[in-house]
Amino acid sequence: MASKCWTMAVLFPILVANAAAQEKNELTGIVGRTFISDQGVRGTNANDPNLHFGNGFTFEVNYGRRLFGGPVAGLTLEVPFVYSPDEDLHFSLNLIPESYRSFFLTPSIRANLVPDSGLSPWLSIGGGFGHFSESSNLGGGGPNPGKTGTTTGVLQIGAGLDVRIWRAIRLRGQVRDFYSGVPQLNVNTGKSRQHNLFAGGGVVWRF
Repeated sequence: MASKCWTMAVLFPILVANAAAQEKNELTGIVGRTFISDQGVRGTNANDPNLHFGNGFTFEVNYGRRLFGGPVAGLTLEVPFVYSPDEDLHFSLNLIPESYRSFFLTPSIRANLVPDSGLSPWLSIGGGFGHFSESSNLGGGGPNPGKTGTTTGVLQIGAGLDVRIWRAIRLRGQVRDFYSGVPQLNVNTGKSRQHNLFAGGGVVWRF
């Protein structure tokens, strides 16, 4: 009996370490909102010269593959795909689309501190592309005279915290900034880039 206990005592940490080593992949689902700062419109006499963005619901699916993992730090190649199905727009004059859809796809490198611990903070940076699909209707009614498809390069910078809750399952809270070009909104804001700040939370499955 004693020999069996010693055998288990020796094998158990080896088995745990081997299982952790094989968890090189992860799949993540995140739900949150995207925040975009108001933009002033140039050359207008409107009472409110600012273009206002709604805080649209946003969804992220993210696949990750660990490149390096140690007790102190780990590096993961991740591919976040972020989709906003309905970003509402508001302006005092009937010039802009009523809304737009958008997605961003930005392969990135994520660095985790103490990646296999109960709490693991991380930073992420990468880049890719995005696409805006502007509505074919204006916000105040009538057809949109502008183009309804804009593709742009995107820089992604993010930070977050992973919390282990059960075996290979973790909770994740995060903020990511997708620094992109601007959608076609039929007005001059003087901007060629904008910050799309996505804050959300969800679940990570390692396998």
